[in-house]
Amino acid sequence: MPLTLDRTSPTVATVTRHFSAPPARVWEAHTDPALLSQWLVGPDGWVMSRCEVDMRPGGSLRYDWQSADGTHGFYMTADVLEVEEPHRILHVERMFLPDQTPDNTVDTRFIADGSGTRMVMTMTVEAAETMDAMLATGMTDGMEASYARLEREHLAA
Repeated sequence: MPLTLDRTSPTVATVTRHFSAPPARVWEAHTDPALLSQWLVGPDGWVMSRCEVDMRPGGSLRYDWQSADGTHGFYMTADVLEVEEPHRILHVERMFLPDQTPDNTVDTRFIADGSGTRMVMTMTVEAAETMDAMLATGMTDGMEASYARLEREHLAA
């Protein structure tokens, strides 16, 4: 099932998506660098060239993406604030496109839903203009391409 995005206020957007695997498997796919680098690549033609995960309070994340031809790239860093395995990750991220974007606080929850998982990701920024700019990038298309790949290639039974 494709993701849905609801902008619940000028500075908050919530992404919801269902996966056909239990929370522990969806959690693993979101926290294991070997798995992340295979599926979290956005639309076809992109690769994750760097994937560093220290999934603990006080830890950090770094993901670098590059077009397959090497002509375009960007990266994300994040500070991990809270971890409740396998149910919740709270982190503050910033993208470098190449300029640094304002902080985005991301609260991701993995909720048992029948035989699968409902992922609810709430993104909060300081200014409505920041959220406008985020959504204008087409990020939801890249997110759904990645989530569909995850579902198809790593979570299918």
